[in-house]
Amino acid sequence: MTLPTRHLGSHGPQVSLIGLGAMGMSDLYGPADQDESIATLQAAIDAGMSLIDTADFYGSGANELLISQAIRGRKREDVVLSVKFGSRRTPDGAFQPVPYDVSAAAVKDRLAYSLRRLGTDYVDIYRPARLNPQIPVEETIGALEEMRQAGWIRAIGLSEVGPETIRRAAATAPISDVQIEYSLLSRGPEKAILPTLRELGIGLTAYGVLSRGLLSGHWNPGRELSGADFRAHSPRFQGENLEANLRLVAALGRVAERLGATTSQIAIAWVAAQGEDIVPLVGARRRDRLAESLNAADVTLDAATLAEIEAAVPAGSAAGERYAAPLMATLDSER
Repeated sequence: MTLPTRHLGSHGPQVSLIGLGAMGMSDLYGPADQDESIATLQAAIDAGMSLIDTADFYGSGANELLISQAIRGRKREDVVLSVKFGSRRTPDGAFQPVPYDVSAAAVKDRLAYSLRRLGTDYVDIYRPARLNPQIPVEETIGALEEMRQAGWIRAIGLSEVGPETIRRAAATAPISDVQIEYSLLSRGPEKAILPTLRELGIGLTAYGVLSRGLLSGHWNPGRELSGADFRAHSPRFQGENLEANLRLVAALGRVAERLGATTSQIAIAWVAAQGEDIVPLVGARRRDRLAESLNAADVTLDAATLAEIEAAVPAGSAAGERYAAPLMATLDSER
């Protein structure tokens, strides 16, 4: 199978219709099998899934090392590496409760380590994971543009930022895309962020398209979650919120069944259908889940089906916020 491609904004690269988010292979979703993770990454690239998303703090660098193993010996131009930076960890893996380090000095320092771990001499898209309100976005973007001009990165991205920040960043340097959570359960970008991106010719890379497993159709409400699993602390996976959200998933599943597709395929296809400037990321950690996600590219949703999906999972129907309150407070996109 070869995936169709999309151009990621006016200033970004051409990428696969669906990208692979590699975070769960090293962090935050419980144990993962390294050999299976590498096999999944390689199967994704073989299928034409060129966009691979990671961050230097996923597994404190382990995720970048994993990706380097998977792409070793392959043509570098077959892979579009999107890397985030800014969050900091302690030796025990905890996230430091301090503002994100996105200073000009941090841009260059963190990039140097990412290039070494990934085994490459450039990153295709480099972006701050979050912004620090004490550091002007112009400082961060200015340093990124310096790295772009030097050839160490090919494009500049942003993550979880609002319209004002997007405009300020775009006035400083060309921006390829904004990475933000966008799914049937997370429709926030539609109000002001997506229109701003379209006005400026900036793409949207959608993460959380399956709402961290909720929209996969595979979630077991009795599943035990360890304290290291992000979902153990996510409001949408708690008590009555989880029950309400799974009722929405069941309604979506009935639409999927009528179409001869899986629930996750419909959820992914819905995001892709929201515009040619949107590229959904899936977090498959195994080859069977990857294969299911890849087949979403073959799902076509006509106007009647899109209306049916909207009726099953209306905008604003999700129970619970997408992050716990302290994390929500760090999101420029939610201000």
